[in-house]
Amino acid sequence: MGTGIVVLDFGGQYAHLIANRIRRLQVYAEILPPDAPAERLAQAAGLILSGGPASVYAPDSPRYTRALFDLGVPVLGLCYGHQLIAHHLGGRVCPGDVMEFGAAQLRVLRAEGILAGLSAQQTVWMSHRDTVVEPPPGFACLASTEACPVAAMADDRRRVYGLQFHPEVTHTACGMAILENFVTLCGCARDWTMDRYLETLLRDLAAAAAGRKVFLLVSGGVDSTVSFLLLNKALGAQRVLGLHIDNGFMRKGESALVARLMQESGFHNLRVVDASEEFLARVAGVTDPEEKRRRIGAEFLAVRERVLAELALDPDAWLLGQGTLYPDTIESGGTPHAAVIKTHHNRVDLIEQLLAEGKVVEPLAHLYKDEVRQLGERLGLPRHLLWRHPFPGPGLAVRALCSEGPLPPQAQAGSASAAGRPSAETAAAGSRAGDSVADVAAALAAEHGLDLALLPLRAVGVQGDARTYAHPAVLSGALDWDRLEQASTELTNACAQINRVVYLLAPQRLPVLRLRRAYLTRARLDVLREADAIVMDALAEFGLMEAVTQMPTVLLPLGVRPDGECVVLRPVVTDDFMTARFARLPAPFLAAVSDRLMALGCIDAVFYDITHKPPATVEWE
Repeated sequence: MGTGIVVLDFGGQYAHLIANRIRRLQVYAEILPPDAPAERLAQAAGLILSGGPASVYAPDSPRYTRALFDLGVPVLGLCYGHQLIAHHLGGRVCPGDVMEFGAAQLRVLRAEGILAGLSAQQTVWMSHRDTVVEPPPGFACLASTEACPVAAMADDRRRVYGLQFHPEVTHTACGMAILENFVTLCGCARDWTMDRYLETLLRDLAAAAAGRKVFLLVSGGVDSTVSFLLLNKALGAQRVLGLHIDNGFMRKGESALVARLMQESGFHNLRVVDASEEFLARVAGVTDPEEKRRRIGAEFLAVRERVLAELALDPDAWLLGQGTLYPDTIESGGTPHAAVIKTHHNRVDLIEQLLAEGKVVEPLAHLYKDEVRQLGERLGLPRHLLWRHPFPGPGLAVRALCSEGPLPPQAQAGSASAAGRPSAETAAAGSRAGDSVADVAAALAAEHGLDLALLPLRAVGVQGDARTYAHPAVLSGALDWDRLEQASTELTNACAQINRVVYLLAPQRLPVLRLRRAYLTRARLDVLREADAIVMDALAEFGLMEAVTQMPTVLLPLGVRPDGECVVLRPVVTDDFMTARFARLPAPFLAAVSDRLMALGCIDAVFYDITHKPPATVEWE
């Protein structure tokens, strides 16, 4: 019998997250490609087939070791893996009549085997377009949802199980119980611990450096800070140099705060440089979000090279250090079969080249945020550093959306009537996303007593493990979180052209908002800095800082006035950032923040993002 679980990665957003969850059960887990040799797979105690962006019936679907079903090893398929089991063993997989993204209600028909101990109703997390409509011969259907007739199936004789939903994400309430059932069915040894992993990690870092030194980019967030501490411990502070770069996209007073906190926490091998002018010049006139990310990533490397030269340091003796987490890699399409959701600044082509040359050290590249904090706690990192809200490397650059200029007047955003018929402005905006999307969306909103409009710009999302770039919808009406969440889910499931839904906080009625030409300038970034500071100060004032995991404030180049802007609040709750729920913050907080933002004088509307991940990413770009 094998000693651990092997996860076969079909390019799913959650493949490494599966391994993370298995490790939480103190079971060793590793990830292999789906075409790994059968003799290697036969050594595992169990196999888990991950999700992925492909369709099992597509001619270009990922190749896999077909003999894996003949090894006698227990197999659990998740999402794409569930569909692959059905397809391979004689079931039927078809495109779903309705897509499912986010929370769904699972009806448990048989609480046994892989679903042992579950109650009749469960909240689970879905992210799929295709669905199993007929299980293979010998399989029993264990559970279903309203849109998915075979949400769970099992062949206990062959010990093969399939789940359309994702038990590995925190928002599947019974997820860990299901995974524990599987490792029990596999007879796995429970001997993996974070302490053992830390010992191995420190040893591996020393070996990876191989006598060289590490030049680490330090943002001041938990990831780079834990990386800094790990490298100092593994190599000694004399072989590590931290570099914090003020790129002009930082929060108000952020760089000064990072420098002070690092010094107070014993990090004396840190340099701080102001490269804001260089970064602003690099992105001048750029509107495409992917191009912005690529240019920012390239500029980080250019500043690093400049500092190395100024300090007369030998580039060949210094490795690049980064606090990259696994979500950065998977969302950048950094594994076989994975789709590019958004190119993270630490995964641009130049860095990929350095990785291939063995010139990059990333202590946390296989971990998630929750595991990073566990490591930080074991290393004695102060709580005020360990639990800071995460902040992306490109900073406010990916929170200030840009535009080449106004659309035709008929393609601007406006209100839809409560009866479900969109206004002329909304219909025109909807026609850009799909001929019938405005009518369908408005009708769905009207069923909940809400008005609807579509914004004449696009935001990034993740649906079915693939990238989307679509128009957000705006809902307005009474503040009722349950109703808004249901409407948001229905809209993104029914309308493929909508990947994000926001709620209007201010003013009371949505004005006609026109898209205007706007780039990343210091003036726009200063507006966003002020807006972000208002939001973060209010979180602290209302005692809500720990009620959310992250609170992006987003600036949209939409307005009533020629220089008008809109602000979006994006509070989320998540452990791992692979999935997230929007946070339900109290009405007094929302009223206070909206009033303060509108008082800035250049803000024409304030929105609240009510979309989970999936279908929307946490950041808008």
